[in-house]
Amino acid sequence: MIQLGLKARHFIPDAHYESIYDIDFETLGKDGVTTLLLDLDNTLISYDDTLAGEELSRFLAGLKEQGFKRVVISNSRQRRLSTFCDPLALDYVAFAKKPFRSGFKKALSIAGSTKEESVLIGDQLMTDVYGAKRFGIRVLLVKPIKKRTEKWYTRFNRRLEQKMLRKIEKKHPERFRSLRLDDRA
Repeated sequence: MIQLGLKARHFIPDAHYESIYDIDFETLGKDGVTTLLLDLDNTLISYDDTLAGEELSRFLAGLKEQGFKRVVISNSRQRRLSTFCDPLALDYVAFAKKPFRSGFKKALSIAGSTKEESVLIGDQLMTDVYGAKRFGIRVLLVKPIKKRTEKWYTRFNRRLEQKMLRKIEKKHPERFRSLRLDDRA
């Protein structure tokens, strides 16, 4: 398969959380993070949602109040991103082509930030984690919100993800356990 030649270490996130609400953003800020690159689908909202609910809207506004720049970076189309982001005054990169670097470069350019002060938050190993690691930024992995609504290509990536998780467990068992990646397997 395609992932056999890929190094397992490129798919290991810096941390793993149940959801975006469980991340300690105060500590991230103290660690020099000023910019949050946020995946949209199954990280912020499920595939069958188009708008942020009240809780998510307040949460994202709170991140801005804490001083974070927020850029949504997604492989989804322009219309989906503008529908979600415009009411929340969020910058975004649509059709980012993750895991390729171009979307990450554009997101940092929009934010006026460096790799060192940025972190990506996403739900997929094959696009979010691999792309962020290749680009050279920290990445936080969250559990997907609602897997059953995923598109066929995301379901395909999830099968590759399972194979990569087994490879990570074999080659980096201590990191695998410390990140609680076994609950994704």
